[in-house]
Amino acid sequence: MIIRSANFDTSAASISVCPPAGLPEFPFIGRSNVGKSSLLNMLTGRKALARVSSLPGHTQLINFFTINNEWRIVDLPGYGYVKLPDGTREKFANLITGYLTERPSIRRVFVLIDSRLEPQLIDLDFLGWLMECRVPYALVFTKTDKLKSAAVGRNVATFEAALGKLTNGKPPVFTCSAENRAGRAELLQYIGSLL
Repeated sequence: MIIRSANFDTSAASISVCPPAGLPEFPFIGRSNVGKSSLLNMLTGRKALARVSSLPGHTQLINFFTINNEWRIVDLPGYGYVKLPDGTREKFANLITGYLTERPSIRRVFVLIDSRLEPQLIDLDFLGWLMECRVPYALVFTKTDKLKSAAVGRNVATFEAALGKLTNGKPPVFTCSAENRAGRAELLQYIGSLL
């Protein structure tokens, strides 16, 4: 798939102000500081489409981007919400829950996992919740340029083994790097297959 255009649509602080659910949507979500904004910029080929911050938890709204006038990337707040007050955490949780369970135009949720880390309970808990809600998802392991390929492979296998304790099925898995654009073509091809 070729990205011909990528445009910011709107930011939504509640489900009621999200744009009409006409175009297919592909939300991206992950633990705070997983490299989501960098990945979205790499995927679309736009350096500043999604704002990159050195502080985790910068995304605090649902951000909608229209791609090729045909589908949308949706940038969701990260779970984990580092250094946020409890009231804000609850607000984010309700916002994410409402969007992921009520939005009819979602084709696949891309859950970003830091490839450098051992399986994190917060990631596994979130994936367990998606499965309970029957929300279709795929895994995207980020920051693969920080490790040798063999180490990435081991970490992905370890995560899949931990996830296997929650489900018999195996989701689609991608490995990506915003630094060297690894995995971009595969992700876009997969999105194209779902359109």
